[in-house]
Amino acid sequence: MKKLLGVLLLLVLVAGAAGAFLYVRVNQPYRGYEGAEQFVEIPPGAGSVGIGDRLVDGGVIRDRSTYRMAVWMTGQGRHLKAGDYRFDRAMTPFEVIDKIARGDVYVIHVTFPEGLTMTEMAKLFESHGLGPASSFLEAAKDPAPIRDLDPAAHDLEGYLFPETYALTRRTDAATLVRLMVAAFNRAFTPELRAAAAARNRTVRQTVTLASIVEKETAKAEERPIVAGVYINRLRIGMPLQCDPTVIYALERARAYTGNLRRDDLQFDSPYNTYRYPGLPPGPIASPGKASLEAVVRPADVDYVYFVSRNDGSHEFARTLDEHNRNVQKYQVQYFRDKRLREQGR
Repeated sequence: MKKLLGVLLLLVLVAGAAGAFLYVRVNQPYRGYEGAEQFVEIPPGAGSVGIGDRLVDGGVIRDRSTYRMAVWMTGQGRHLKAGDYRFDRAMTPFEVIDKIARGDVYVIHVTFPEGLTMTEMAKLFESHGLGPASSFLEAAKDPAPIRDLDPAAHDLEGYLFPETYALTRRTDAATLVRLMVAAFNRAFTPELRAAAAARNRTVRQTVTLASIVEKETAKAEERPIVAGVYINRLRIGMPLQCDPTVIYALERARAYTGNLRRDDLQFDSPYNTYRYPGLPPGPIASPGKASLEAVVRPADVDYVYFVSRNDGSHEFARTLDEHNRNVQKYQVQYFRDKRLREQGR
């Protein structure tokens, strides 16, 4: 009997020591991977045991016993969430379990500003390490996602909505493109579509004009006015004479040098609105919602001209004489004075 009690006492002491050892372990930060960071991907439906195996194999938690102790002590075994997790420092098992229970998954935030072309978006996609730019362009050249909205579309130019997207490391170009088209569909609401139809404009015409407005001004208060100017030009049969359309035409031909010259205004392209009246064949960039709204609800103005004030804003005019005076003031005289200042005169 005494021997049995001795054995039981020994077992209790061993178990207590093991428990104390594990208790210390679950409170110790650990980092068993090389490199600056380690990713552990937990698939949907993974059980607690499988999750533990991945964390141990990834060097995030020291061993399976420590993991089981941490899960038992936190009571979070049923609340661990699937996802891609990034670890970049030594963490205690408690911290690891808490991170996964909170669903603190790793995401890449990619911001596409308003007014970008598909090519520019492709470069951003690549710069975030999501894949080559060519894969994004390949996906963006497939018009299928907007076929119901724009049967004439040859690609998705103008329909990739500019905003910030939270992506995983495994988000491919095709998935992102679908997300961007879905965001466009949400932004171009049924109310906006009805307002465009009331003006006898197709979706393609609306998005094309909105892309021009987007490229011409970044000032919210000017967008409806600029839209009104271009609508007035279309109404009276006046060429749009929009510099961004010429730049877009040159970029498509890989002929843009970064500076728009007077000779470029004669470049032969249906996108050149100096040579060809009416709207260009399609959007020249991706407009934001404000530009879409400006086109379907333009300002009621009688302006047909505008010129840059060189500070991001524009001066508007009703007549050619008034416009010429504005050009003289904000372009000719402005740059003449600037040169004189630079020369120290």
